[in-house]
Amino acid sequence: MLDRYVDEYLTYLKIERGLSDASISSYKQDLKQYSQYLTDENVTGVEQITTEILVTFLQFLSENGKSNKTIRRIQSTLRNFHQFLQLEQVIDTNPALRLNTPKEERELPVVLTVEEMETLLHAPDNTAQGIRDNAIMELLYASGLRVSELINLKLSDLNLDMGFIHVYGKGDKERIVPTTEYVADKLNNYIKNQRLTLLKHENTDILFLTNRGKGFTRQGLWKTIKKYVLISGIGKNITPHTFRHSFATHLIENGADLRAVQEMLGHSDISTTQVYTQISATKIREMYKQFHPRK
Repeated sequence: MLDRYVDEYLTYLKIERGLSDASISSYKQDLKQYSQYLTDENVTGVEQITTEILVTFLQFLSENGKSNKTIRRIQSTLRNFHQFLQLEQVIDTNPALRLNTPKEERELPVVLTVEEMETLLHAPDNTAQGIRDNAIMELLYASGLRVSELINLKLSDLNLDMGFIHVYGKGDKERIVPTTEYVADKLNNYIKNQRLTLLKHENTDILFLTNRGKGFTRQGLWKTIKKYVLISGIGKNITPHTFRHSFATHLIENGADLRAVQEMLGHSDISTTQVYTQISATKIREMYKQFHPRK
């Protein structure tokens, strides 16, 4: 029953708005679903469409497995389509304006178990390169640094005797991040021995050096870690950021204060840090389902 209006709207998008064929195809698919739903619900005229009908359509999509992301996109399509009908004086008001936007789903990050982390940290060998790479991964896990923060660390940023590191995060915001005595020993060993070998004839204060005596790039660090992921045989999608996620999750699982974890991660908004409590809650539910006798 919407076919004529849909065709007019798609023509408007193409000619007056100049949208791409791909965008128009997406609108067409959304509106085709919508039109079929209205037909199935015996809605025979656009003047019959109310906000309540739109709500039931969106609920229908959700019940049929559509994600919040997809529903948000379709809702946007409906709002724009009905706005077009209003501008064309086909309807008096836009029934889609009063719809509540579904919350954006935040995909939980990949986190390693303590055992998996141990396996990964033991993957490097005892060569100069392996000792450097072990120190890199130990520091990532011990301090929750971002990749950009780690590759920009300088010798002058370390205060290993006192057990902390100066970190310059997003927007050059400085924070103090603690590290363990165990990791301090790893770093001292690397600095006094392997770093001197890697330094060659370069004059740089950068902490972690490649075999060419230069600082790492993001891509270079990712390739280094990817090698040990393959060696460890852990079947998860591990990136350098996985160390940061695991750092925060393991702290919270062991009772760390959320605000303290926020400070260590350098999050300006605590809601960003709260995702790690969701991971912990998810793991608790899984354990409950697995071991409770009344499952």
